[in-house]
Amino acid sequence: MYDAVLFDLDGTLVDTESVALHTGMAAFASLGHNVSTAFMHALVGKDQATASVIIAQILPGIDIDALNDAWRAAFTASIARELRLKPGVLALLSAITLPMAIVTSSGRTEALAKTQKAGLTAHFQTIVSVNDVTHAKPHPEPFLLAAARLNVAPTRCLVFEDSDTGAEAAHRAGCTVVQIPDMQPSTGPFAHHLAPDLLTGAAMAGLVI
Repeated sequence: MYDAVLFDLDGTLVDTESVALHTGMAAFASLGHNVSTAFMHALVGKDQATASVIIAQILPGIDIDALNDAWRAAFTASIARELRLKPGVLALLSAITLPMAIVTSSGRTEALAKTQKAGLTAHFQTIVSVNDVTHAKPHPEPFLLAAARLNVAPTRCLVFEDSDTGAEAAHRAGCTVVQIPDMQPSTGPFAHHLAPDLLTGAAMAGLVI
């Protein structure tokens, strides 16, 4: 049914969205802005440049550089101590014999560090980061690039995503999309299969029995 499998990283393979939420809220508070979880959820799946634009629009005058520095330092320290995998990750990756890629809105340095820390590097033929594309998710370019690197058609790719932003990008690229919502609930408007976890989603998509 498929020629390759593409995975988002944060919130899909590694449990980092909750870490980003708590460290982000603390970073905002350190600059005198007590933001809500709903505000933080609006940033899920966005690359840093896009998130910074959203933040500046809602909180004009905030020191974006100071915020990002504080947030990055706290986040990096947290995942250095512990980086948990999402349920079913190792079982699913071990069962897949097709070529696989990670397609992430993280920067290349951060993506490589998280993948290595989580012990996932050997499973993937390539990692497409936000640094590799001109247009980040929800634009389809990241998934189109991943398919090209694996020498497969996007329509023959199965994608696992947690956010609406990522699911939209994969859908626009012509991929089959399994969405497993993480921190932010979703009705799966861009998903072919909406699942509670990776293994269930893989079974729904016919990837595993």
